[in-house]
Amino acid sequence: MKSGAGGMLGMGLVAGLAAFTDLPFLIAPFGASAVLLFAHPATPLAQPANVVGGYALAAMVGLALALLFPGAWWAAALGVGLAIAIMLAFRVSHPPAGAVPILMVVAPGDPMALVGVVVTGSLALVALAILYHRLPPRHDYPRRPA
Repeated sequence: MKSGAGGMLGMGLVAGLAAFTDLPFLIAPFGASAVLLFAHPATPLAQPANVVGGYALAAMVGLALALLFPGAWWAAALGVGLAIAIMLAFRVSHPPAGAVPILMVVAPGDPMALVGVVVTGSLALVALAILYHRLPPRHDYPRRPA
């Protein structure tokens, strides 16, 4: 129950940010991140560096490809592959972030604005998860490095 409530609050947070700012904070990858953050907080994939770092790197890849090859279907595919490789190289894998280059390439509007949305939204979700896991029953989040 606590995990489901956390996911609901996380999505409520980004939906509220979307409503307040008129920016597209309510993106599908954040729903997948909520599963990791609130249901599996001990996994390395849900740790703050992975969530924020993975999203930031994937957004940079997506931005570069969106600017270089706007609307190209193959740029979305290339972006996913590059994002995976770069996240692995930097040791900040976060699977939901793999969808960001697709979003950046195919979404209408300014891809620069999406970078801010992705990074800000990931920071907001991580901050909420840190606070939420302090409530009973407590979870050790973020995990302390061994």
